[in-house]
Amino acid sequence: MGKLSVRLHRVLSRVRYAAIGGAIGGAVGAVLSKKAASTGAAIGALVGATFGETQVTARSQFDRVKERGEEELKRIPLE
Repeated sequence: MGKLSVRLHRVLSRVRYAAIGGAIGGAVGAVLSKKAASTGAAIGALVGATFGETQVTARSQFDRVKERGEEELKRIPLE
């Protein structure tokens, strides 16, 4: 996977989870008041973006370890 592809994937993941977190935070905050809705949306977006960043980083680490394991498995003689 190219460097640009990894960056783009990370950005899109952050954006997706920030939007989801903002929507959930806004909905929860709206139950309380108008001011809490905007605060909840902001906090939800921050948490969502952080989660999106962490998820992509963890997934790329997992993929890297998986590829390395497959390469080592190919080196082992089967006979």
